[in-house]
Amino acid sequence: MEGALTARDRVGIQDFVLLDETTETAFLSNLKKRFCKDLIYTYIGTLLVSVNPYKQLDIYNKKQMAIYMGVNFFELPPHIYALADNAYHTMLTEFNNHFILISGESGAGKTEASKKILQYYAVSCPSTTLLNTVRDKMLMSNPVLEAFGNAKTLKNDNSSRFGKYMDIQFDSQGDAVGGHILNYLLEKSRVVHQNHGERNFHIFYQLVEGGEDNLLQQMGLERGYQHYSYLTQGQCATVSSINDKNDWKSVKNALQVIDIDEITSNHLFGIIAIVLHLGNIHFDSDNKGHALLNNNAELHWVSNLLGVDAYTLQEGLTFKKIDAHKDQVLSPFTLDHAVYVRDALAKAMYGQTFTWLVNKINDSMENKDSSRKTVIGLLDIYGFEVFYVNSFEQFCINYCNEKLQQLFIQLTLQAEQEEYEAENIEWEPVQFFNNKIICDLVEERHTGIISILDEECLRPGDATDLTFLERLQEKMGSHPHFVTHKLADKMTRKTLERGDFRLLHYAGEVTYCVVGFLDKNNDLLYRNIKDLMCQSKNAIVKECFSTMDPDNRRRPETVATQFKSSLLKLTEILMAKEAWYIRCLKSNESKQPGQFDEALIRHQVKYLGLMEHLRVRRTGFAYRRKYEDFLKRYKPLCPATWPHWRGDPADGVELLAQHLGYLPFEYKMGRTKIFIRHPRTLYATEDAYEKCKHELATKLQAKYKGYRTKGEFKKQKEAATKIETCWRGAQARKEREKREWAVKVIRKFIKGYMTRGQAKVTDNSEYLAFVKQSYLNRLKDNLPKTVLDKTTWLSPPAVLTEASEILRKLHYRLMVRKYVKGITPQKKAQLQLKVLTSSIFKGKKDSYPQSVAQPFMDTRISENDINARVIQMIRHEHIKYSVPIIKYDRNGFKPRPRQLILTQTAAYVIEKAKIKQRVLYTALKGISVSNLTDGMIIFHVTCEDSKQKGDVVIQCDHLFELLTKLMVIANKQNAIQVVQGSIKFEIPAGRERAVDFSTGQEPMVYKGNNGHLMVVATRARAR
Repeated sequence: MEGALTARDRVGIQDFVLLDETTETAFLSNLKKRFCKDLIYTYIGTLLVSVNPYKQLDIYNKKQMAIYMGVNFFELPPHIYALADNAYHTMLTEFNNHFILISGESGAGKTEASKKILQYYAVSCPSTTLLNTVRDKMLMSNPVLEAFGNAKTLKNDNSSRFGKYMDIQFDSQGDAVGGHILNYLLEKSRVVHQNHGERNFHIFYQLVEGGEDNLLQQMGLERGYQHYSYLTQGQCATVSSINDKNDWKSVKNALQVIDIDEITSNHLFGIIAIVLHLGNIHFDSDNKGHALLNNNAELHWVSNLLGVDAYTLQEGLTFKKIDAHKDQVLSPFTLDHAVYVRDALAKAMYGQTFTWLVNKINDSMENKDSSRKTVIGLLDIYGFEVFYVNSFEQFCINYCNEKLQQLFIQLTLQAEQEEYEAENIEWEPVQFFNNKIICDLVEERHTGIISILDEECLRPGDATDLTFLERLQEKMGSHPHFVTHKLADKMTRKTLERGDFRLLHYAGEVTYCVVGFLDKNNDLLYRNIKDLMCQSKNAIVKECFSTMDPDNRRRPETVATQFKSSLLKLTEILMAKEAWYIRCLKSNESKQPGQFDEALIRHQVKYLGLMEHLRVRRTGFAYRRKYEDFLKRYKPLCPATWPHWRGDPADGVELLAQHLGYLPFEYKMGRTKIFIRHPRTLYATEDAYEKCKHELATKLQAKYKGYRTKGEFKKQKEAATKIETCWRGAQARKEREKREWAVKVIRKFIKGYMTRGQAKVTDNSEYLAFVKQSYLNRLKDNLPKTVLDKTTWLSPPAVLTEASEILRKLHYRLMVRKYVKGITPQKKAQLQLKVLTSSIFKGKKDSYPQSVAQPFMDTRISENDINARVIQMIRHEHIKYSVPIIKYDRNGFKPRPRQLILTQTAAYVIEKAKIKQRVLYTALKGISVSNLTDGMIIFHVTCEDSKQKGDVVIQCDHLFELLTKLMVIANKQNAIQVVQGSIKFEIPAGRERAVDFSTGQEPMVYKGNNGHLMVVATRARAR
């Protein structure tokens, strides 16, 4: 544990006793820090605090068990295995009895903790066939008791609804040889009533969901919980975390292990079926309000399963038998009274069966050997309960927790005081809250709550829950820990109903509703019903009710008195044993992993008394260790004790403390232990040890590394010398062989070169092969990349001239084939157009070379950009091509932006929505362009039609594309003329105009002084 102090800032302190501050805030902060790292266990001295993580942690396997076996309690991180192992070894060493008290509220993990301890003892104790049988029975008693005694509550899906104390018996060798279980206050009321969100005991659901078809048929049951009144009141029979079918198999297997045969098992399940049928019995009432039960199928199933007369059973459920001298009078029940009797029978039958089952388990685990044995007891008791409505069961449970808290404080103080006295250290009195005043308030004879409750149950007349409350107010109205609506001040009265009383427990205030207190405390079953049960053919029922002594006329003890007596006996049992404690905490109410509800945990820390226990342990000295252990760990810190201390351990520790500078008030020397007052003193010591440990480790490492390195160096040096010798010899031999081979090759090469012009012979064959291979390798890396490349083919040597020519032709043919295969239909069409363009303009017009690389487009204006009216007008003609142009007026040569549209039959000059001119292809007698780089085009049109306006002068950026498309569409391949200098064109009335072309620095188009259209084009770039 001391070693973990170096990581205290990251993962918290493993023992709360070593906290710097003993405040609740520091306590919760340390708990949260550890919880967030999945460290759910923390010590307060020898007390173990466990926080339920609501997820599976890999810390409960056999490997973990082996780590904790036989190890000092504080040597390893906190764990439930450490506490179980130390309790076991202390029992063996001192040969005395011990018990482990597991407490906490419902859902905190008490039952799981109990299982882990049993599993640990099952693995860690010596093993024989007999011992394995005992262990199996101990382990298998859990699923049986959980099935019959556990249920889903609002706080826990597997809540123990009874208290359990199990003694595990060990012989002198430490072998587990037997066991015994005591049970306390089974919550029988759950059989007939469940709150919303809760279930009945698990076994009911396991039977109807997992039971075999023939078994259910034999007992008159239907599959499915929804058919039974006792199973549907909580409206949550289906729970995701519970698999009733699988649990049914586990229970049946466990019953076999604990020696319950099949016949007895069927009787046991028959009782469960009887209870379910009882819950489905419904009463009618006659005109006087008396209960009637006529021809009820459920009643017949109950009588069949019990093996009793159906009429007698019906009579027992609807009439009370009163003895009057020698006669017996039957008094009919009211409807409510009949329901009460039915439920009372169901509760009594289930409660007696549970007690029988516990006794049966005890018989199977009993050890007949009379030799002395030691025991370790496991007390898995209900935790402190505070619900929205708290009834009689919560009152008993919280009274039990008050008694255990009183015992806990007494035993803790006693253990501390005994250790101080044994070590001859002066004891300092501890201030703590003594809850004896609350225990007396509940249990004191004549004046306690239980006594008043019993008096009210026994009192003749109309005793009710409210009269019981009135008696409480009379008897203890001035008690500081008791308050009711009547006794409370104005503010407190708002939080209390008129039928409530409130107790101020050590854990806080709890408000109890008195409704049902008298009935649950009486738990009466009428005599005629008991007599009938004694006649049952169900062996378990008969055995259970026969032990109740039906001839005894005395009124049986009330439930509260029985519980009080059993609790006093339990206290006596525990006082005679050495105590170990496990305090279980819920991390959150929603059962979600990783959530730490600080308010909820603060409340649990308070009512579990953890802060008081911490203050008890911290009063005086926070840390104590045996001299041998302390010296073994910290002796490197003092030169006088390191590396070996030969004297008395106490003297060595005294010398060590003085060297570390401990002040006299900071520590005390006991008989066998050193006591250190403040945690900070231990922290400083541990930090110094951590630093010293690294220094020592560094020195040891340096020495060891030096020794190892010297040895390794010598070995490596010898090996290197041998390797070098062998390597040099091998390299020299290889070098000689290479030179001999090189001489032969060079000689043959020279001969081949000298005879290279001769026919192939032996002397020149290898040389010629080399020349061929060399040429082919160079050719491979320098092949022409395109079909047009005719100059880069490598010149061949004389012997490969013919082969080189064949290869050249093959290569060019392959490139041509690849090129042709790669041409798409679209590209082919483009090339055909380009060929046509080339045939007309190549070598004639200066701007042609620059146009070759520019692909032709299908059109330059989309239909969306053409006015809809225009499209409507030429809808009977298919638009083949359209392009933006600039048209020049025939007279003033003013430029006008227009669209030129080519259809199947004519060319249209468009201005927005108007067709400015339509030129039929049949009227197009020629097309003229210049030989320069300009984009001017003149369409020569015949003027036979009066509508024609004469020749058309336009300028187009896509001249070659337009004219090529026009040639193809209009079939006018021979109509285009490339003219130098000047082009004349006609306008209406037989007049002529001209366009003069010239070159210049900048392209220009303007009207000249001579009335001609002047076009200046830039010079073509040289290619």
